[in-house]
Amino acid sequence: MKVGIISFAHMHALAYAQYLVKHPGAELAGIWDADEQRGNKMAKQFESNFYVDLDELLETDIEAVIICSENTNHKEHVLKAASYKKQILCEKPIATEVVDATAMIKACEENDVILQVAYPVRFAPAIKKVKAIVQSGKLGEIIAVNATNHGQMPGGWFVEKELSGGGSATDHIVHIMDLLRWMLKDEVKNVYAEFDTRFYDIDVEDCGSVMLELESGTIVSIDPSWSRPETFPTWGDVTLKIVGTEGTVTVDAFKQHSILYNDKEGKIQQQPWAEDMDEALVNDFIDCVKTRRKPFITGNDGLRTLEVVKAAYRSNELKQVVVLERN
Repeated sequence: MKVGIISFAHMHALAYAQYLVKHPGAELAGIWDADEQRGNKMAKQFESNFYVDLDELLETDIEAVIICSENTNHKEHVLKAASYKKQILCEKPIATEVVDATAMIKACEENDVILQVAYPVRFAPAIKKVKAIVQSGKLGEIIAVNATNHGQMPGGWFVEKELSGGGSATDHIVHIMDLLRWMLKDEVKNVYAEFDTRFYDIDVEDCGSVMLELESGTIVSIDPSWSRPETFPTWGDVTLKIVGTEGTVTVDAFKQHSILYNDKEGKIQQQPWAEDMDEALVNDFIDCVKTRRKPFITGNDGLRTLEVVKAAYRSNELKQVVVLERN
């Protein structure tokens, strides 16, 4: 199966390319990037072909694409790939505006192509175990969830609102919300959020607090900050404390790691030894394309999480609770 990558702007593209090359049933057949220098470099690194023109890549016999461009460019690239009947895995968030996400989903449906959104944390072994516990009913009725998605400040286009759509809230809320919708089979009723910029001299938020009420009545708190320092041994965390009437479970998605004291680079690093969630995401996408089954993580999943992010921003602006509006 021949796959192309549209842009290496997002750092996850490196991992996706690595696992495409590793997969026995897939080939990284082409790369396009608006940054020609970066695109050529990646093509050499992964022994692939670089295309200066995106249409030229899409005119080849590739079956699918993985889109890792800047957030605001997702819509353009998804619509173009869909018009060429290519199956699509799109980096999160699906888009920066709800109307764009809706248009992307519609275009993929009209062209009968897959639109899968990159939420790899679903594939973390510990997360899958917790989902099974929640779904079994052992915790009883879920009363509350306390969640974090702390991270290091990524810099670059991530802190340029016109390219990213926002800061840490845009970057981090979506992962937590995807997990909660998947685990609890519930939707958000209303949101209250406050954001600020306290750690870095940037034009977007780097910290905040989000309070959600789900339709079931479950209360959720999320810390979506870029609060991990540069010397932190890994990029960040994803943690959940799920409180039920019959029990409580706590999970750290990245807890399974060894500590590397790296004298060569002068840093301490966490080296994960659990199943790699990015590899599982790529493998699932390849299987999805080959079997033509419904994506494990759909465009609609991406839309629902984006709706929560946009409601959180409105709440922060209005300084009041915002009731979620769904399309």
